[in-house]
Amino acid sequence: MPNPKRRHSQQRSAKRRTHYKAEATTLSTDSTTGELHVRHRAHVSEGKLFYKGKLVAEKAPIKK
Repeated sequence: MPNPKRRHSQQRSAKRRTHYKAEATTLSTDSTTGELHVRHRAHVSEGKLFYKGKLVAEKAPIKK
């Protein structure tokens, strides 16, 4: 497997990493409950689990 012949400088590594940015998550409003939630994820509202505006489960799963 090929290996670099010389060491890369810290500045060179930093230049490469400048494009890695944290992005804010996209939020949506649920049509049924009217709550804000992360897109494409199920969310809990009043002890019930909703996904795409539909009731998926009566009781929310227990988080550990």
